[in-house]
Amino acid sequence: MDEIFTSYTPDLLAFLALVLFVAGCVRGFAGFGAGMIFIPVATSVILPATAAATFLFIDSIVTLPLLIRAVRQCVWSTVLPAVFGAVIFVHLGAWLLANTDILVLRWTIFAIVTGLLLLLISGWRYQKQPNSAISFATGGVSGILGGISQVSAPPVVAMWLSSSSDPQTIRANLIVFFSLASVGTFFAYMLHGFFTIKVLHLLVVAVPVYALAIFTGTRGFKWANPSLYRKVAYGLIALAALTSMPALDELFR
Repeated sequence: MDEIFTSYTPDLLAFLALVLFVAGCVRGFAGFGAGMIFIPVATSVILPATAAATFLFIDSIVTLPLLIRAVRQCVWSTVLPAVFGAVIFVHLGAWLLANTDILVLRWTIFAIVTGLLLLLISGWRYQKQPNSAISFATGGVSGILGGISQVSAPPVVAMWLSSSSDPQTIRANLIVFFSLASVGTFFAYMLHGFFTIKVLHLLVVAVPVYALAIFTGTRGFKWANPSLYRKVAYGLIALAALTSMPALDELFR
């Protein structure tokens, strides 16, 4: 296993590129979900810190064109409070990760994510735009989950999916939220020295693959109807639940 962590063979790079392409298509289409696909698979063949740093870098840089468009479509009154909540409470998630039994935390995450999915499938809708307090609290929950396990999307996705917003607005909200919330993570990774030469080597392959995937996914979104968008979002939340479930570690990790 050490050999696979220390060398990037053509087969390994091809495998990572394929996974990253699928993840990028999903990100371009839905506005979230790439990390749920890439991180669990990548950390089974390369070091977790390398996988996380590589993904954070490419997702921050390659998705900038999406951000430029999304800032004109998002609802800032709900996005900014969610960002503040995430940036503040991600530190609590990190503290819990360092000081609490991991198995208990991960089963708690599974229960929260599954509960949110069942709520959405039930057809319940919050017929208004979420107010600042709800947005801040939901962003805080996302921050905590992200600090513990990087599974931060389901709470904010559930909040905006259950609102009266159309798919274009929901997608724009998610793109802006994750772009701004990732700034704190970027600086934290720099302070911990996660951006290594191994990350640079992966970026040579990862950047063009992810850029092509983002373009492909974005094109697909233009032709999608609201029903399809919601089904994809539900499926991604279900994927987040499955990949965070301790009982399936041997399958995903």
